[in-house]
Amino acid sequence: MRRALSFLNFVFTTLFLSMVALSVAPFDKGGNNIHKIARLWAKIYMRIGGVTVSINGLDRVHQPPYIFMCNHQSALDIHVLLAALPFNFKFIAKRSLFLIPFFGWALTRAGYISLDRDNPRRALKAIDEAARSIQAGANILLFPEGTRNVDGKLLPFKKGVFSLALKAGVPIVPIGIYGTSALQPEGYQVPLRTGKVVINLGEPITIAGKGTSYKDELAQTVRARIEELRQPGPARTEDK
Repeated sequence: MRRALSFLNFVFTTLFLSMVALSVAPFDKGGNNIHKIARLWAKIYMRIGGVTVSINGLDRVHQPPYIFMCNHQSALDIHVLLAALPFNFKFIAKRSLFLIPFFGWALTRAGYISLDRDNPRRALKAIDEAARSIQAGANILLFPEGTRNVDGKLLPFKKGVFSLALKAGVPIVPIGIYGTSALQPEGYQVPLRTGKVVINLGEPITIAGKGTSYKDELAQTVRARIEELRQPGPARTEDK
């Protein structure tokens, strides 16, 4: 029953709030109000699905802009991060999401960035667009694996996200997320079961002044931090 309710909620809430976002977009140049609508969308989704989240390490993050880099194990990840991170951020998403009527249009108006993985020229353009957004003061959320892993192990990281980071020159905040794959496994559109997700934020990694030769070392550093953070921990939590 909960799964059916979650699915109906997902469909109708997504449609309704997408239309609301489109209606406020002309008056919301910075995307702040649209991001609040996105957070509401995520919180409703989680409430109906019986998902709660505990977040650790927010006290480490207080001087944006940042690039947030997180492991990716479930479609639930973006809902959890939208609901739990108290920052206005943009994310880079696959191009197919931007083609969905109303929802995709809202993503575009919110300033989220479309990535066409099959077109290197468009992908490079997306990286340049993201770098300009960061330099203008926006936070960006990235999944360096590029896609969801299905066995719990980190996939190889895409080098393009580190080219973006070095071009933008702002600190990277590594994030480990744990529990989403158990609640909403690959192939499910809504949570399969209720439960809690843990998000751990690490210390920001400063990269100002680093050149492209630092890219491989940076990727290794971020990967090691995320590997450590993607386990549940007993640190102070804030329930959302």
